[in-house]
Amino acid sequence: MRFLQYVFPLIVLSCAAVGTQLVKSARQSQTPANVANRAEFSSLQAGDEREIGGVKLHWCPPGKFVMGSPPNEPERRSGENQVEVTFSKGFWMSKFETTQSDWRRVMGALPGPLTAELPAGDDYPVGNVNFAEAEAFCQKLTELARQAGKLPNDWEFRLPTEAQWEYACRAGTTTATSFGNQLSSKQANFRGKPYNGAEPGPSLKMAAKVGSYPPNNWGLYDMHGNIYEWCRDWYHSRLPGGIDPDLHDAKATATKSEHGDISRSRRGGCWADEGWPLRSAFRLRFEPERRYDHIGFRVVVVKIQSQ
Repeated sequence: MRFLQYVFPLIVLSCAAVGTQLVKSARQSQTPANVANRAEFSSLQAGDEREIGGVKLHWCPPGKFVMGSPPNEPERRSGENQVEVTFSKGFWMSKFETTQSDWRRVMGALPGPLTAELPAGDDYPVGNVNFAEAEAFCQKLTELARQAGKLPNDWEFRLPTEAQWEYACRAGTTTATSFGNQLSSKQANFRGKPYNGAEPGPSLKMAAKVGSYPPNNWGLYDMHGNIYEWCRDWYHSRLPGGIDPDLHDAKATATKSEHGDISRSRRGGCWADEGWPLRSAFRLRFEPERRYDHIGFRVVVVKIQSQ
């Protein structure tokens, strides 16, 4: 499905001063405008696309979902007990994992060395990036987009929370993956055993260019496999439920490892995994100062409190 650009919902103090501009269906064309009103929120459809700051984004609407995995899901791990999550506001998720081209355009030199499994290329994901560097990218991208008049001051680029990541990954599904209760390497970039008896497919045994595999129902690519993705939460063994959960600042309650370390969360699996860690609910911890060639990130754009 081809998604066209949409007007980003800029909230202004006087709607009368700008008139009404509605976002049209994903299958209709529209001339972008710089100012729009609250009516656009009711017109946005899950998966609608637009571009801000050179990043293609898809809309994830407000709503509820069950985060985690049921007890009978094959290969489920600890820390996946289900909780209900409510999103009071929608957000935009990047269509692709952040690429090397994205990074160079915003930050300059790549954050870490390339490897045989992560070769150079504009359309390959950026890897070897630690948590602080990924957050710095989001902050810089926010600044550039605001300076260009493409992003209002009450919206910003961020790393997704674990809840946002899983909600976007599932894209309305309740199965083990967004493609169902099996996963083949025809559907995602991983090596080793397919998940839950799926038909085997080709294995690259290295990173793929973003968008090389099918998207989920909301038009998001590589949510399963290719490269692990940082989330903004401190890792807690118990999933956060409730309304708009965000554990970015919950360092004091973060779960400690057997060595006493605390970590940020990462999601999605990677090219070096078998199929089971690519499940929508699977989560891993990783110390924020560390980097590895199979760990990158994608961004969200979220509404924050008015400044």
